[in-house]
Amino acid sequence: MDREADRYTLNNRELWDELAPVHFRSYDIKGFLSGHSSLDAIQMKDLGSIKGKKVLHLQCHIGLDTLSLARLGADVTGIDISPRSIEFAEKLKKRSGLDARFICSDIYRLEGKLKAGYDIVYTGQGVLCWLKDIKEWGRIISRYLEKGGMFYIMEGHPFSCIFESGGKGIRVEYDYFKPGPLRFDDWDADYSDPSYRVRSPSYEWQWTAGDIVNSLIGADLRIERFEEYPFLFFKRFKGMKKGKDGFWHFKSGTSGYVPLMFTLKARKI
Repeated sequence: MDREADRYTLNNRELWDELAPVHFRSYDIKGFLSGHSSLDAIQMKDLGSIKGKKVLHLQCHIGLDTLSLARLGADVTGIDISPRSIEFAEKLKKRSGLDARFICSDIYRLEGKLKAGYDIVYTGQGVLCWLKDIKEWGRIISRYLEKGGMFYIMEGHPFSCIFESGGKGIRVEYDYFKPGPLRFDDWDADYSDPSYRVRSPSYEWQWTAGDIVNSLIGADLRIERFEEYPFLFFKRFKGMKKGKDGFWHFKSGTSGYVPLMFTLKARKI
């Protein structure tokens, strides 16, 4: 890893170390411990039965989704770059009584720390912008999947990343075809806890839908399904309202619908 990329990685690790305790307070930990899952109905349907499957969860943060997968009967390993996030994941594991393995590692430095042979590689919801090398990301997924194994992601749609909130709707702010990194240091508030003002800057990348799909195809994965949705799993823009389905929607009469979220399922050939 070159020196500049390493600087970005270290900076983002500091950011997620900062946010780990904030999210442990603001995520629905109480609901999870009472038996609720952090996985939504779309993911549950797409994943199907995973009982007895070996699942690798990349960029797992504090482990809420990892342990939700474990609750479904999977043998799960969660990976995250932030030591503090892994610390809270272990705490949540102990409190829930669920079994999962957590490893603190940059996914780009995971080789040698973890053996391959997984039935499913899972990732999603706010992870792609932290990837500095999208082609290597595809190779990492392929490396850890068994032949015939499945990759699944739910993520914010790349097209939605060109917008910022403006007036009563949204405005075009960023170049869809410029990967970055972009530096953000003017946080209004954390996405999960509006009362918390984030101190650490972030360095983020913008990958197109073609970048994402081609990174997987180039790593010997066959795309089985790609779905797009006009709603999102968090409040990204002003004027969005949370629906009964648990997703965030634009109110009618704003800027019209744009693709805000996608799901993708692929299989190693």
